[in-house]
Amino acid sequence: MSADTAASGIATPNDLSSNWLPFTPNRQFKREPRLVARAKDMSYFKPDGTEVLDATAGLWCSNAGHCRPEIVSAIQQQAGELDFAPTFQFGHPKVFELANRITSLMPNDLDHVLFCNSGSEAADTALKIAIAYHRANGEGSRTRLIGRERGYHGVGFGGISVGGMVANRKVYGPLLAGVDHLSHTYNRAEQQFTVGQPEWGAHLADELQRLVELHDASTIAAVIVEPMAGSTGVLPPPKGYLERLRELCTKHGILLIFDEVLTGYGRLGYATASERFGVTPDILTFAKGITSGTVPMGGAVVRKHIYEAFQTGPDHMIDLFHGYTYSGHPLAAAAALATLDVYKNEKLFERAREMEPVFAEAIMSLKNHPLIADIRCIGLAGAVDLVPIEGLPGKRGFDAMRAAFHDHNMMVRVSGDTIAFSPPLIISKTQIADIFDRFTKALDQVAD
Repeated sequence: MSADTAASGIATPNDLSSNWLPFTPNRQFKREPRLVARAKDMSYFKPDGTEVLDATAGLWCSNAGHCRPEIVSAIQQQAGELDFAPTFQFGHPKVFELANRITSLMPNDLDHVLFCNSGSEAADTALKIAIAYHRANGEGSRTRLIGRERGYHGVGFGGISVGGMVANRKVYGPLLAGVDHLSHTYNRAEQQFTVGQPEWGAHLADELQRLVELHDASTIAAVIVEPMAGSTGVLPPPKGYLERLRELCTKHGILLIFDEVLTGYGRLGYATASERFGVTPDILTFAKGITSGTVPMGGAVVRKHIYEAFQTGPDHMIDLFHGYTYSGHPLAAAAALATLDVYKNEKLFERAREMEPVFAEAIMSLKNHPLIADIRCIGLAGAVDLVPIEGLPGKRGFDAMRAAFHDHNMMVRVSGDTIAFSPPLIISKTQIADIFDRFTKALDQVAD
């Protein structure tokens, strides 16, 4: 902000200086901003009106596409009817209706929802519930948490402690004590250019047994994993891996948490990855797709026996000392109910299954490009690893993302030298082809 503007106390319209963007190189962005001003269905639009094909569903969240009239109308109506209701000791009808709708989509006895506002809050909520559950059961020594390398569970201190992405952890000190990590499941030599679940890697789940032998099961509260690791670059689980984790957790009385913030609500062709893979966790977290990105919302769904462990003591006493001011916010609840209607009425989960082989064939068509080191895909999610520029890790991926946006009018997700694709579930065969045609041109542009 200029000295004259600061002195006047008047903000300059569209001045970029004051806003500190998350997970962004801010100096570069403000020299060459990537701005969108509106959105509709499969597209964003730049301030000058140029259409931008959305290959990422916003940030893995706009699964039903953008500005869907049914969802917009529900939010508008709710804002004029009930703007906010206290979440501690009070409630409102829509949040109970939504909880019932969500649990009806869950496998087995995942029957109770505690709402929050993001995937980060959902992860911390799940971890706290896990520790509190064991204490309620008289096993207060179970406090150790086990995550996985290359895992992403948001940016709360709990989430980054169990998470395994180095850049997200390294500058924040020791984080939570009593946390261990399983190895990640990716091995390029064994899994290169795999469509769906790789054959190699189920044995990596047995590392949990080693940690049990090191610490004793009586000290371990929970294991948290993404069924498909997303933010690290779309790592589908090896065949048999999740089943083995479930088996070991059950054997040792450890709670299994699935972080389904990315995989929930159609990304893998089902309401949950748990349903697709046939493995039921004890706690399942969600966010993003529940409102198709329109209003922030997240939550943790727990199995019946976990909820019931807290339903003891005098009736006037709080059973879980956790929650947020905006847990189950009325606008978010209205948006989520309308979003679930869109998913159901348009059969978008089924559509994702139908488009999966089309998407897989299209992304794998990049295999022989000289800049491609590997490709992985499952459902409507895929990632390509680019050959890095020597001495400048991440530069190739960043340049490809910039070229895609500025020169080929497409939005992709970059993480180091990995580019991820997660388009809205409404995508057509023609649009899938268009995505990878444009991206090939962006790759050619940054090949020199």
